[in-house]
Amino acid sequence: MTPDPRPNARAWLIVGLLWFVAFFNYLARITITTMHGSIVHSIPMTETQFGLLTSSFLWIYGLLSPAAGFLSDRFSRSRVIVCSLFAWSALTWLTAYATNFQELLIMRALMGASEACYLPAGLALITDYHRGPTRSLATGVHMTGIMFGQALGGFGGWLAETRSWNFAFVVMGVSGVAYAVVLFFALRDAPREGIASEAKAAAPSAQFLPALASLFKNSAFVLVLCFWGLLGIVGWAVVGWMPVFVQEHFHMGQGEAGFSATLYVNIAALIGVLVGGAWADRWAKKNELGRIYVVVVGLCVAAPAILLTACSNVFFFTILGLVLFGVARAFSDSNMMPILCLVSDPRYRATGYGVLNACACIVGGVAIYAGGALRDAHVDLSRVFQFSAASIVVCAALLFLVKRHRSFAAPAAP
Repeated sequence: MTPDPRPNARAWLIVGLLWFVAFFNYLARITITTMHGSIVHSIPMTETQFGLLTSSFLWIYGLLSPAAGFLSDRFSRSRVIVCSLFAWSALTWLTAYATNFQELLIMRALMGASEACYLPAGLALITDYHRGPTRSLATGVHMTGIMFGQALGGFGGWLAETRSWNFAFVVMGVSGVAYAVVLFFALRDAPREGIASEAKAAAPSAQFLPALASLFKNSAFVLVLCFWGLLGIVGWAVVGWMPVFVQEHFHMGQGEAGFSATLYVNIAALIGVLVGGAWADRWAKKNELGRIYVVVVGLCVAAPAILLTACSNVFFFTILGLVLFGVARAFSDSNMMPILCLVSDPRYRATGYGVLNACACIVGGVAIYAGGALRDAHVDLSRVFQFSAASIVVCAALLFLVKRHRSFAAPAAP
C-alpha cells in the first residue's frame, strides 16, 4: 500500500465536521454525572441507582457497538453518523421530561443504543480520508471534540444549579438536532477509488460473522481488546465518579466540583491528543510500531498521576494529578484507531472499533455501578482510583506485547 502523503482540504473538512459531532456525543452522555445533586433532589434514588443511569447507557452502548460498527462497514458511514446524531439528540431532548427513575433509565438506555453507531463510523471515516502520515493527528484533532464535550460537562451542573437539570437537557438536545440537519447536507463518504488500495472497495460484501472471525483469530487484536477494555474501566470510573469525589473530598458546591473534575483534565487531554497524535505520526515514519510505543509512554505517566489524585488531600495536587493524567491518557485516544489499522483487515475497521467499544463500555459500566455500590457501603471513592492506577500499569504491559500480526494491504481471498 502506498499511503497518500498529502490529504486534501476535504479530508480536513471532514475532521472539522465530525469534531462537533464528537462534542455533542460526549456532552450528552457526560453531563448527567455533574448534575448528581439536582437530579437526585428532583427524583429520589439511591447512589447505586444513580450509578445505574450511566451504567445502563454504557452496557447498551457496548452490547450494540459491534453491530453498529458493522453498519458503517456495510453501508454509508456518513448516513450512519447523521442518523445517530439525530436520534441521540432527540432522546436527550426527551430526557428533560422524565418524571421518575424508570423513565430516566429508559431514556439513558435508548441513548446508549443511538450513540453506539457514531464513534466506530466517525473514526473509520477519518481513516478513509487520512491514509498517510496524518492519520494519528487527524484522529487526535477529532478527539479534541470529545475532550471539549467532557470539559463542558460541568456546564450541565451549573445550568442545573441556576435553572434546572431539565433545561440543560433541552439545550443539548435542541442543539444536536439542529446540527444533524446541517450535517445531512455537508457530510459525505470518502471517494471509493481513493480507498481501494486499502480494500475498502470490498466493504459492500462484508458479512458480520466473518468480520468477527477475522478479528478474533488475530492474537494482536485480542491483546488490543484486553488493553482497551481495562483502560475503559479506568476512564469511566474517572468520568462517572470524579465530580462526586472532588465535591465531597474538598467540600465544594456541585457546580464548582463539576467544573474542577471535568474542565482541567479535559483541557489537558486536548493537549495530549494533539501531542500524542503528532508524536506518533513522526515516530511511525521510522518504526511502524511507533504509535504503540507512544501510548505505552503515556500510560507510564498516567498511572502515578491518577494515584496522586486519589491520595492527595491538597486541592492543587489533586488537580495536578488530573492534568498529568489527562495529557498522558489522551495519547491512547489519538492512536487507538491507527493502532487498530495495524492489526485488522481494513474492511472491518469500524466493526473492530465497535468490538473495542463494546468491551470498554460494558466493563466501564460495571466500574461505575460498582462505584455506586461501594458508596452505599461507605467505602471511600479514592479506593476506586487507586485500583485505576494499578490497572493502567497492566494496560501498558498488554499493549507493549502487541505486534503487527500480518499485512492487510489487500483482503483475503473469499
